[in-house]
Amino acid sequence: MARVRVLVVRAPGINCDEETVYAWQVAGAEADLVHVNRLVEQPQRLDDYQIVTFPGGFSYGDDIAAGVILAQHVTLHLAERMRELVARGGGLLGICNGFQVLVKAGLLPDGAAPTSGSVPETSRTAVDAVETGAFEAPYVGHGGPTLPLQRSLGTGGGRQVTVTFNDSARFEARWVRLEVTTEHCVFLRGGELLELPVEHAEGKVVTADDSVISALRQGGHVALRYVDHDGRSDRYPANPNGSVAGIAGLCDSTGRVLGLMPHPERHLDATHHPLWTRRAPGEPPDGLKIFRRAVEHWSA
Repeated sequence: MARVRVLVVRAPGINCDEETVYAWQVAGAEADLVHVNRLVEQPQRLDDYQIVTFPGGFSYGDDIAAGVILAQHVTLHLAERMRELVARGGGLLGICNGFQVLVKAGLLPDGAAPTSGSVPETSRTAVDAVETGAFEAPYVGHGGPTLPLQRSLGTGGGRQVTVTFNDSARFEARWVRLEVTTEHCVFLRGGELLELPVEHAEGKVVTADDSVISALRQGGHVALRYVDHDGRSDRYPANPNGSVAGIAGLCDSTGRVLGLMPHPERHLDATHHPLWTRRAPGEPPDGLKIFRRAVEHWSA
C-alpha cells in the first residue's frame, strides 16, 4: 500500500517546519518540505499530495498581523488548488501560525469545503478586505488594534472569524488542556481530552458577533476548546488567550480541514510532557495521536 504523502509548507519566519515533517514521518507518512515560492511557481505540485500542512512560527515576521502575508500568498496563488485538493478528498492542517494562515486566507472555518456549483470568494476580494479595513470588528481587551476579519463561514452569510492578540497582551507559552468538541474531524476523536503546549502572542479567536459563535457550534466547526480541570473555558491561564467560547481549533464541514493553536508536533514522545512521570504509561502521546489518525484515515 502506498504511503500517505504530506506536503509541509515553509516560508520566511516559519520555525516549526522540520519538527512537523518529523511528526508526520513518525506517524507513518511520507512528508516533503516545500517553500511557498516553489508552490506559487508550480501549484500543480499539490496534486501529488493528500495532505497539506502549514506549520507554526512567525511567517514573514508576522508583519501587519500574524499570518497575514503568507495568507495573502495563499489567497492569490494557491487557494483554489487547495479547495480542489479538499474537494477530491484531501486535507489541510494548520498549526499555530498555520491556523492563523488558514483562517485569514478564508480556508477556515468553511472556505475550503466544496459547495454546490460554486466556490467561496477568493483572490482580490480577500486582499481588498485586508487593505481597506473591511470586515472589521472591534478588538476587545487591553486596547489592542482592530484587525481585519475574513469572510470565512461560507459564501452566503458573510460571517466573520479571525485570530488576534491575546487578552494578556503577552506571549503565552504553557501546556493547556483541550476538549475535542466535534465528532466528524478525521484528525480527532469526539469527547477526548488532550494536553498540548501553546506558544503564541496572537491566539485569540474572535467573531464578529454572537450569531457567528452559534453558527460555528451548530455547524460542528469548533473542533477543540480550552478547558480547565472543572471543564470551564473562561479562566486564564487554562484559556491562555481569551478565545471566545474557549475555541482552540476549528474544522470545516468536511472534517478534513483542521486548524489549531496548540502544537501537536511538540508532544510526540511521552517524555515531552512536563509531568510525564505522573501520566498513565502506554498511551500514545497526545500530539502523535492527531498525526496518526490522519494517516489512518488517508491510508484506508
